[in-house]
Amino acid sequence: MDRILIVEDDSALGSGLCRALSSEAVTAEIADTILSARQKLTSEKFSLVILDVNLPDGNGFDFLPEIKQSRGIPVIMLTANDLESDIVAGLEAGADDYITKPFSLAVLRARVNSQLRRSAPKSVCRYISGRYSFDFELMEFTVDGTLIELSKTEQKLLRILTENEGITLSRDRLVDRIWTDGAEYVDENALSVTVKRLRDKLNAKDCIKTVYGIGYTWVKNDVR
Repeated sequence: MDRILIVEDDSALGSGLCRALSSEAVTAEIADTILSARQKLTSEKFSLVILDVNLPDGNGFDFLPEIKQSRGIPVIMLTANDLESDIVAGLEAGADDYITKPFSLAVLRARVNSQLRRSAPKSVCRYISGRYSFDFELMEFTVDGTLIELSKTEQKLLRILTENEGITLSRDRLVDRIWTDGAEYVDENALSVTVKRLRDKLNAKDCIKTVYGIGYTWVKNDVR
């Protein structure tokens, strides 16, 4: 599970960000000063920091190099100042992204997810179990030795499911992970249709399980 540290002294904004960014795969917590952020980063492990520029005990720009040098994790700067010089200064100081207030929560989520994907350990390119052999790098997918042709969307879904074998993934998370092309609207039936096609092509009704009211999970099945 990814953990995000939000360094923000506005308690209402910080709480709102925590709620907006938390999910089954992500937890978020707040530090309202540089001192408390430093203590948390020293004692706990985080995947990403969202760092406000103006804090009660210092400047986020000054704290940024310390985070990057000691932790090496992505940092998204958050500020009310949209001056080009400040944005350039933040990026040159090591920020991985920069968002100015006011901002869209949808845009923030997208940028956070982008940074988390970039910093995540590289996933395994092959999955072999029982009747199935999937090579995501070569895009070769076989069932009982027979090559099956999958669309790009089906490949994305299959990879996410097999990488999270045994874990129930919500419909919202799957949609966010599969349709990452910036489309503002995805038909609510698109995921259901893709799941059905993938099940049918792989004859995988025993592996791709529906968890009603939540989403889907890949269940390992070694029976040949």
